[in-house]
Amino acid sequence: MVGSGAREHALAWKLAQSPALTELHAAPGNPGIAAVGRCHPVRAEDADGLLSLCLTLGADLVVVGPEAPLVAGVADELRRNGLAVFGPSAEAARIEGSKSFAKEVLEAAGVPTAETLAIGRAPCVVKADGLASGKGVFVCRERAELDAALTLVAAFGETILIEELLEGPEVSVFALSDGRTVVPLGTAQDFKRIGDGDSGPNTGGMGAYSPYPADLDALVEQVHRPIVDELARRGTPFVGCLFAGLMMTADGPKVLEYNARFGDPETQVLMPRLQSDLLELLLAAAYGDLSGARVELSGEAAVTVVLAGPEYPARSDYAGAVIEGTDAAEADGAVVFHGGTAVRDGSLVTNGGRILSVSATGPTLDDARTRAYDAVARVRFDGMQHRSDIARV
Repeated sequence: MVGSGAREHALAWKLAQSPALTELHAAPGNPGIAAVGRCHPVRAEDADGLLSLCLTLGADLVVVGPEAPLVAGVADELRRNGLAVFGPSAEAARIEGSKSFAKEVLEAAGVPTAETLAIGRAPCVVKADGLASGKGVFVCRERAELDAALTLVAAFGETILIEELLEGPEVSVFALSDGRTVVPLGTAQDFKRIGDGDSGPNTGGMGAYSPYPADLDALVEQVHRPIVDELARRGTPFVGCLFAGLMMTADGPKVLEYNARFGDPETQVLMPRLQSDLLELLLAAAYGDLSGARVELSGEAAVTVVLAGPEYPARSDYAGAVIEGTDAAEADGAVVFHGGTAVRDGSLVTNGGRILSVSATGPTLDDARTRAYDAVARVRFDGMQHRSDIARV
């Protein structure tokens, strides 16, 4: 398992439940992953280090979690050396790594999306072309917001993309692909802004719930399959998890963006609902044969609340505050996924921006929400902040 965030912890937690698993290793991992596998001090972007580790361990499967190593070509280097990898090549990962490339593929595949604007005029959306950890998109309803967004995006050093502002609820839709076959995985809704009522700046995600009430199979046929077919036609098959961010407009679903990996925090609500063997699914995709595979999800709802450091998202380096109450939260039936944590002098401490993801399930969305927030109330660290309105829909 390549990566160190809450998404990777959620994947490792589910992989560890497979009866087919013999050993689980992570690079670099985190204290939560260390409870279900062995962590190694190798960075997610260190292709040579990962290759050496995987060959030493005799790894049968490598799952690359974060987008940065995928876009950088880590999966390519591992595959060139005979390893089975769940995660797209650098060329296929451009669907996330370059928004202008994604626009080109969308147009070629005939998938509905927001119109690109030649000039900025509010209302509109301003995007950094490359990776920005979920913080490179700015909704501009007024001229002052547009001016500020253009300055902020320029700071990323990326090409600027300007699109029409679409209106409607957003939904995250996930599917697995082996390069040809596409298997629907699930839906979720992410809460991106830092404050209640969707106030404040964008973040990597402050919480999510699943399922979102939509026709999963129909959405995947409309927005995933044409992209997988187009990338295969170009000779760059997509092997991994294709994540479509959609706006459910009055004119139907339109793609806001594609991501080349599992979502964060959406993975933290999907994995507790997953009844299928995740290891079998990811192995089948990596070995190029998802034909006949089907994802089974429980009928329950799930809610995830992200606990962040006091200055997040402006800063993602909140380190050293002692974390208490995670055991109590899990005793209440929740699952606590580690995002930015470390162990120092025998104590669990903060070490990042989004520190923990607290997930709970229930027969209804309200039940899951109540259980998640009851568990959140058990957790403490200095400066902890979280939204109080996740899944209040």
